[in-house]
Amino acid sequence: MQHTVSDSQDTLNSNSNISKDEAINAIRVLLGWIGEDPSRQDLIETPNRVLNSFNEFFSGYKIQPATLLQKTFQNTYRYTEPVILKDIAINSYCEHHMVPFTGVAHIAYIPNERIVGISKLARVAEAYARRLQVQERLTMEIARTVEEALQPHGVAVIIEALHQCIATRGAHQPNVKMVTTAMLGRFDSDQKLRAEFFNMCIKK
Repeated sequence: MQHTVSDSQDTLNSNSNISKDEAINAIRVLLGWIGEDPSRQDLIETPNRVLNSFNEFFSGYKIQPATLLQKTFQNTYRYTEPVILKDIAINSYCEHHMVPFTGVAHIAYIPNERIVGISKLARVAEAYARRLQVQERLTMEIARTVEEALQPHGVAVIIEALHQCIATRGAHQPNVKMVTTAMLGRFDSDQKLRAEFFNMCIKK
């Protein structure tokens, strides 16, 4: 059973010294700051709902992503071509404005001696995404974690995302997509290999 803030824990992160009551009060203060009445009937439960949402939005703080790649398998078939997982859903929050950015990640690695279940690649991406993030760091964190765990011949990560911080405020550009990449090992040194990965993943 997945526990929410209202179930059994007072904080999202066990290392936090902020209590649930303090967090709820902070949300009430913000509601008042924007001009709302926190005691209004329809808003009474809002602070608790926000905390429950945060428990899901930022669940990545509870996970050490590298542990998701601890179970690997011997590359008995000596497979040496890229293993590619496309269109992994990314739901994260910009650490500058705390608004969502959403999109997809594409992850590839060229096996050396070890391979990993493909679901674990998606879980690593999700674990890092469910934190306050910037897309550039998110991209590199995924790539470096895969590289350290598998010691492959190469790792590549592309993330394409729409950011609400530019869509609904500031420049008001709702259709702008940000693309970031991380190319390690052979994906960095082999231009043809890198181009093939781009062509396979990026939709024209």
